[in-house]
Amino acid sequence: MDTTAVSLVILGASGDLTKRLLLPGLATLLKAKSNYDVTLIGAAMDDLTADEWSERVKTALTEGGLRDSRVEAMLGQTHFSHLDVTDPEALKAFLGELDAQGRPIVLYFALPPAISQKACEAMTKIELPDGIRLCIEKPFGSSLESAREFNRLLATLVPEKQIFRIDHYLGKATVLNLLGLRFGNRFFEPVWDARSIERVEIVGDETLALEGRAGYYDHSGAARDMIQSHLMLVMAFFAMEEPSRIEELEVRDLIAHTLRATRVWGDDGVAASRRARYTAGEIDGKQIPNYVDEPGVDPANDTETLAEITLEINNSRWRGVPFRLRSGKALGDGLRGVSVMLRPLDFVPAGFSDVPPANVLQIGIAPERILMGIATNGEGDRWDFEQTALAADLGESPIRPYGEILDGILAGDPLLSVRGDVAEECWRILTPVFDAWDRGDVPMDEYRAGSSGPDTWK
Repeated sequence: MDTTAVSLVILGASGDLTKRLLLPGLATLLKAKSNYDVTLIGAAMDDLTADEWSERVKTALTEGGLRDSRVEAMLGQTHFSHLDVTDPEALKAFLGELDAQGRPIVLYFALPPAISQKACEAMTKIELPDGIRLCIEKPFGSSLESAREFNRLLATLVPEKQIFRIDHYLGKATVLNLLGLRFGNRFFEPVWDARSIERVEIVGDETLALEGRAGYYDHSGAARDMIQSHLMLVMAFFAMEEPSRIEELEVRDLIAHTLRATRVWGDDGVAASRRARYTAGEIDGKQIPNYVDEPGVDPANDTETLAEITLEINNSRWRGVPFRLRSGKALGDGLRGVSVMLRPLDFVPAGFSDVPPANVLQIGIAPERILMGIATNGEGDRWDFEQTALAADLGESPIRPYGEILDGILAGDPLLSVRGDVAEECWRILTPVFDAWDRGDVPMDEYRAGSSGPDTWK
């Protein structure tokens, strides 16, 4: 197997994202695949010593499963640089030194969105190395217009195929399994449309509360944090047409095609959405304060911690099927996955004493499992129906989501990155909802932390 040599530069390397997700994810990738020769460079405004950076790298790689000689090899080709990413001259010197090494360069922006954009603006003033890849973490803008503006800026720097917009949900094994589940099984594909499916629910609930993230979350909220990108991309994977092959142009074209046909249910941002915020409660024995009393929260921001939005895909396959996307924090069950409710049968033979329960398919993201509810003859009266569950646990991928994403980046394959037009479509679809919320047309309901949501939402 040919070895792929690459310089992976993490801008903002002293932050939590690098330590908690990026480096452990990279470790799982390098453990599973031996074809990468990665020179790792950390860069940030912080003045980390060489020993401090090496210790961070060693700890994170070990946590991700790399051992002994592999870790030592990585430590032998990593270093840390103090860098102001908004200074064009500093960037020019930094990138020039890297370019001289003759390896493809990957710049991973592990930075707040505003700083990433300022760094890109600084790069317009210098000549970038040929083939450089730019990796941008979500959110991609804060509105449709800001997403368009950011895309225009990125397009002045490098071609689209060298831009990797990162949404780590596209690296989750269960999300990728949606393609295998649907296109690899004869009994799913024939019923994957409005004739057989009544509604679809895509849920990304969390038991975690704010957990010190007020600086970001209080300006974002549940809808922008989870639904606008994560869950909408899951919906696109679920609902897309069949690709002729799994490659970036084909798959990303079909994702864009699905999202272009998507709109808020009934074109009504008020009727199609609900929002709520948690009050004080208890989760797993831990007392959770009222959201507005959390450190760093400004009640005037009117931030929701639970959002539910119903969408429709206006094409012949899905017309009339509601797709309900929901996500929230401080919820008791922490359910994450896709639930598919099939329509009742058109005919049941006379002689059965009741109506069979509707078939339900549940695809769990956390935990990773598949459950199908089917109707069978009852144990007592054989002419009664009961629901029987067929369940299977999905084996965890040895590569974590960020490892899957990095695999594509290091190989130069943008299959699992978000294309510019897709990022804009995600904002376009939800704009009527955000406008309605900004006007105050949708009330802010409340739910107790640790509950399943507002009582009125039952």
